[in-house]
Amino acid sequence: MQRILAFPTSMIGSDGIPGTEKPHLRLWGTFPRVLGHYARDLGLLTLPQAIHKMTGMSAANFGLTDRGLVEVGMQADLVVFDADQVIDAATFDDPERQARGIMHVFVNGVCSFENGAQTAQKGGRFLTH
Repeated sequence: MQRILAFPTSMIGSDGIPGTEKPHLRLWGTFPRVLGHYARDLGLLTLPQAIHKMTGMSAANFGLTDRGLVEVGMQADLVVFDADQVIDAATFDDPERQARGIMHVFVNGVCSFENGAQTAQKGGRFLTH
């Protein structure tokens, strides 16, 4: 796993599927684990490298031309997190346990998660390329 994550052209994503009775813990834990464990704790990637593999690189490879970068004209999909605290907390027994260190999530510019809780706002939509 570490060799794959460190490989320059590997991307980071998750196939976790929400809505099942007991989802796999990767649904809630993939990205915080990469940021906290692999980037911060092990130093396998820099934080910017990890973020790029999750965002800009993935968007470019999947042909999502209005996502993956923080620039004028792009969709505002942003996560505000504490780099010193972010880590996955999900377990097989409690796969929906919230990750630590994430303060806000914006989807298409709409704040959908704030201060430890989902908001009533929903900015997501199905994407095609």
